[in-house]
Amino acid sequence: MEQFTLENLRNVSLLSHAGSGKTSLSESILFNAKATTRLGRIEEGTTTSDYDPDEIQRKISLNLSVLPYAWQGVKVNLLDTPGYSDFVGEVKSALRVSEGAVILIGATSGIEVGTEQVWQYCEEAALPRLIFVNKMDRENADFNKIFDQLQARWAGKTVALQIPIGTYTSFTGVIDLLKMKAYIGAKESDIPTEMKATADSYRAKMVEAIASADEKLIEKFLGDQAISQEELEAALKASVLTCKLVPIITGSATQNIGITLLMDAIKHYLPSPKERQYEVVADDKGMLKKVTASASEPLEALVFKTSADPFVGKLTYFRVYAGSFVSNSQVWNTNRNEIERIGQVYLMRGKTQEAVHAVTAGDIGVVAKLNTTGTGDTLATKEKPVKLAPIVFPIPIYKGAVSPKTKTDLDKLGSSLTRMAEEDPTIRVHREIDTGEQILSGLGETQLEVVVAKMHRKFGVDVLLDIPKVPYKETIHGTGKGDYKHKKQTGGHGQYGHVMLEVEPMPRGTGAVVFEDTTVGGTIPRNFIPAVEKGVKEGIKEGTVAGYPVVDVKAKCYDGSFHPVDSSEICFKIAGAGAFKRAMEAANPVLLEPIVKLKVIVPDHYTGDIMSDLNNKRGRVHGMLPEGGYNTIEADVPLSEVQRYAIDLKSITQGRGRYTFSYSHMEEVPAFAAQKIAAARKAELEAKAAEKE
Repeated sequence: MEQFTLENLRNVSLLSHAGSGKTSLSESILFNAKATTRLGRIEEGTTTSDYDPDEIQRKISLNLSVLPYAWQGVKVNLLDTPGYSDFVGEVKSALRVSEGAVILIGATSGIEVGTEQVWQYCEEAALPRLIFVNKMDRENADFNKIFDQLQARWAGKTVALQIPIGTYTSFTGVIDLLKMKAYIGAKESDIPTEMKATADSYRAKMVEAIASADEKLIEKFLGDQAISQEELEAALKASVLTCKLVPIITGSATQNIGITLLMDAIKHYLPSPKERQYEVVADDKGMLKKVTASASEPLEALVFKTSADPFVGKLTYFRVYAGSFVSNSQVWNTNRNEIERIGQVYLMRGKTQEAVHAVTAGDIGVVAKLNTTGTGDTLATKEKPVKLAPIVFPIPIYKGAVSPKTKTDLDKLGSSLTRMAEEDPTIRVHREIDTGEQILSGLGETQLEVVVAKMHRKFGVDVLLDIPKVPYKETIHGTGKGDYKHKKQTGGHGQYGHVMLEVEPMPRGTGAVVFEDTTVGGTIPRNFIPAVEKGVKEGIKEGTVAGYPVVDVKAKCYDGSFHPVDSSEICFKIAGAGAFKRAMEAANPVLLEPIVKLKVIVPDHYTGDIMSDLNNKRGRVHGMLPEGGYNTIEADVPLSEVQRYAIDLKSITQGRGRYTFSYSHMEEVPAFAAQKIAAARKAELEAKAAEKE
């Protein structure tokens, strides 16, 4: 593909709720631009963007795909994104390197939760966008209904540039309201007589909307003066660039109707890299400043995606903001302060690579086998180590415990999990110290299932994915004493150790057990006291309620006895552990559970359902803050009740709610729940003991 200047480049994200037809639309666009020779089909697994085996199997997009094409002297990098909320990290990456977006809406389904979410992302980024009402060839397709929904939801922002001719089986083309021409198939013609009144009505709304967004045109409009097509187009482009207006276009991706008009609109109305500024870090405090793209400045490129493949190797996707990214060169990784050696640079279309000498400012490329560079890093020159504004990814809060199926899987587990985390910044991996489990965190259930499938396919690692164990603890309410004498007599030297302990509670949250020696008169020789302490530390590993670790307790060794010949360190260690256990039993032991601080953001009309659900989860609501049609609810909830809250919240709010949580404190488990937990723990420990035997 030839090189294009900044003015003749477009980087555009394809966004929508799942199932609105982004992949089919990208196929029609590539076909019309002659970038492909035939239309791929999702059902057959032959689409350019959904080439990953998991995507083909599930028949949904899971990854961001770069799909460049040339159209009327302009190169467009189309970034096809997943529609499922579990993969919003891919959407965030695409938006970060785009100057514009196309939001798809199904003509039968209308505005869905995913539509609202991607609209909000575009609003936050002040990203110019178009709306494409797709699937006009489907039964129950209703453009007028969708238009009314858009007007009601985003009043004053949306403006129809086209209307469909017919629906379902009678859908044959579209009417361009700017030119007041019909496009049936690939032919331009006059508007059908039966559609003239509807077209005039929609055009009047369009002219009023465009004129209202422009100070000069509004005077003409109010003065009943004629407004030319050129004036309308210029004002519309200016309004799209400033996000005052969002044009509505319509058609059918699978029938390839109206798609070339959408391609024209992308070229004419969405901005080039030269028309949008980007942000760089201005100082050590992380303050940002806006700058303009330039081909003559030194290199500035942002890594927005990393793909790990055992055969191809590591692929690094980058967007160039200034200068050129040249094959067989060296660049400076500003984030890591290291030099990266660059091999061959490629342009990508789906999985197809095209080797090029350089990727110029405003364009997107790929390089293989970088050593240290990861997603979000800036690649620049050592002489001008600019750092671009980072990509802000959502925090992964849905967790699963990963365990290997076999010994072979165990050996490869760590490295494969690391590779998965490198590939997706919304994936985190850590070992939970309290439970000993390997925890895989992501944005939802489907995402973790896909990660597990990728580990099997890419690295041959088979794992089990379970709900993580809750790190319960035990403590005491009162004081208690324990007396334990370890005494054995055999031939020769015997064994003797006698310890008397007293335990008392410490303030909640203090941490582990504190040991104190208060013996006097040498009842236990000084050299055996460390052994007693070791015994106590052994004892805190398994409490007396359900075998969970003990916290917030002070243990005082106040008396004991010894034998001048038979006593030893091991004897006093055993006696210390035994005395601690008996003291705990006498001190009213209780079970503690972790409490998390939950923040739930939901539309107003779901507030009652959320509050009721939190009450059922033993939650305590502390406050509620209404803002912009949403309520932010803050509550303390037991971790055990919200380990799968992502699923519950999605079900209650149809996906419109979101939440975060963080560890708060440990709290006593109610008696009715403690009994169930203790019974389950007992069964678990017995099963482990049986396995060892």
